[in-house]
Amino acid sequence: MKTKILLVDDHKILRDGIRSLVKGYDDIEVIGEAADGKTALQMVQELQPDLVVMDISMPDMNGIDATRKIRNKYPDIKVIALSMHHDKQFVSEIFRAGASGYLIKDSAFDELDHAIRVVMSGKTYINPQIASLVVESLVSQSSSTPPQSFALLTEREREVLQLISEGRSTKQIAFDLSVSSKTVESHRRQVMGKLNIRSVAELTKFAIREGLTSV
Repeated sequence: MKTKILLVDDHKILRDGIRSLVKGYDDIEVIGEAADGKTALQMVQELQPDLVVMDISMPDMNGIDATRKIRNKYPDIKVIALSMHHDKQFVSEIFRAGASGYLIKDSAFDELDHAIRVVMSGKTYINPQIASLVVESLVSQSSSTPPQSFALLTEREREVLQLISEGRSTKQIAFDLSVSSKTVESHRRQVMGKLNIRSVAELTKFAIREGLTSV
């Protein structure tokens, strides 16, 4: 049976490249594409892929939150992160969200092919370039280590932060998340308090630095 793959990345040229290369394999098939996390959730429900190749920094919903939602609802669907980020924070967060693999975007396609087969066999794959970062992170973690600012935010607070950083108004965010404007304002105050941030401009800088958005 073919492994059915959903490609999720906000750069069409990357999706086109992977799709073109996959055509050379008899046991792998790209069944759909999405340019953001929110669309990815809809397509996962509709297409039921075996595997999602997921970017991290995307508009509307980042890959970390999308991965968490997919894995919570569809635990049998595997996720491989394909990212430009080498920072151990992104690696740790995407694995905590439920990903089974992590590749850098400049990896050769042969490595992606290998990662797909490793992950579909039930194992975990990490790009050799960043494997040492993961080991270092795991070794240094302890119960006494204070959480990083990103980890202080709830999933809903990260969603609100991302949408604010993308220029959405309070009313637009309330509509997108199906909540009241007062609830959005409450989340915004909570985020700013937790991060010790006093302006929307600072919120946007934080969101970009943390990979919550690609703007």
